[in-house]
Amino acid sequence: MIDIRLLREDPEGLRTAIAKKKFAVDLEPVLALDAKRREAVTKAESARAAQKAAGKEVSAFKDKKSPEFQEKLKAMKAMADEVKALDEEASKLDEEWKALVLAIPNLPHESVPVGKTEDENVVAAEWGDANACSPSAVPHWDIPGFERGIDFERGVVATGAGFPFYVGDVARLVRALISFFLEEARQNGYTEVLAPLMVNAASATATGQLPDKEGQMYHIPGEDFYMIPTAEVPVTNYFRDHTFDEKELPVYRCGYTPCFRREAGSWGKHVRGLNRLHQFDKVELVKWTHPENSFDELEKLRTDAEGILQKLGLPYRVLLMCTGDIGFPHAKQYDLEVWAAGQKRWLEVSSCSNFTDFQARRAGIRYRPSGGGKAEIVHTLNGSGLAVPRVLAALLENNLQEDGTVKVPDCLEKWFGGTSLGPL
Repeated sequence: MIDIRLLREDPEGLRTAIAKKKFAVDLEPVLALDAKRREAVTKAESARAAQKAAGKEVSAFKDKKSPEFQEKLKAMKAMADEVKALDEEASKLDEEWKALVLAIPNLPHESVPVGKTEDENVVAAEWGDANACSPSAVPHWDIPGFERGIDFERGVVATGAGFPFYVGDVARLVRALISFFLEEARQNGYTEVLAPLMVNAASATATGQLPDKEGQMYHIPGEDFYMIPTAEVPVTNYFRDHTFDEKELPVYRCGYTPCFRREAGSWGKHVRGLNRLHQFDKVELVKWTHPENSFDELEKLRTDAEGILQKLGLPYRVLLMCTGDIGFPHAKQYDLEVWAAGQKRWLEVSSCSNFTDFQARRAGIRYRPSGGGKAEIVHTLNGSGLAVPRVLAALLENNLQEDGTVKVPDCLEKWFGGTSLGPL
């Protein structure tokens, strides 16, 4: 949620900033409703003050049987009815106003390049040599025996498209990746949490999935729960309505979860195989930071995610996303993409983002300044560290050997129990 002072004090500046993103918002209804809501609140407070004063007068009245006293009681009842009606009107307007405010995206940071489409994203860094990948590389779905190690057909029978089974050594490799990701996070100072896989609407609203991405989440009717699209949602809400002491910041958490997304698109070349799934595994890195340090913390977060890719030996590039391609709650966002030698294309495996105070304002997450004074809003950040399917796809393609085996990176041997996978 944006700082309401921006809406009231600088609506033109707010319009200009929003226009740089891909979200269209008409601020006029928000401003009009805000004025109407504030007027209703003022009327309700004035009526409540008058009711309180009249109550004191009635309680001090000595002759409880006099006609005058009875008239005052009637007046008191009428005042109570008026206060109730005004409170209900103010509450109704407040809910309508909140719904409009929740549709306003976060503002892009000044360091974000201005652009309209993904073509205007900026390559901020590159690592590794794509030409050094295996000469035997083919798209992972064309590796002989692929369907035995990653069984989409049985997944369709059990659930539906986009829910594969990982079988045998591939299942062990997935488990090894998750263990490696978590261990890297621990060594970088993140405390591990095992989070719920379903959240309530308040949690999804706090992190910005609702109302913006409601159609992309699986909803559980009756319970009003949502399957999580990322561990970001439950882990960020771990501290909902919490106030830190300033000296506690920054706080780092990491969490592994399956993730569930109703991804759009057909099964074409860009979404084939492991490239896009409805259920996938991911380790998420989450930070709560002091506002003064949050963009430095974003660079550290990006470095943490990059370090994992370097140890896996996967060539990658870092994209600084332009204003037209960053998400609804994002102020600044980096995407990390690995090179998949078989497909000869880049695959996104991580987004590292600073949400400034946008999520924390919705979630009521604050810090208490060491020098005293009013509690302030923290900044929240998160990044994938990492998402499994596309990392797995790149490993299979880049490390495919002529005999059909796949070389397993040394950093995974501890958990996988070997240096070679397959042949499938």
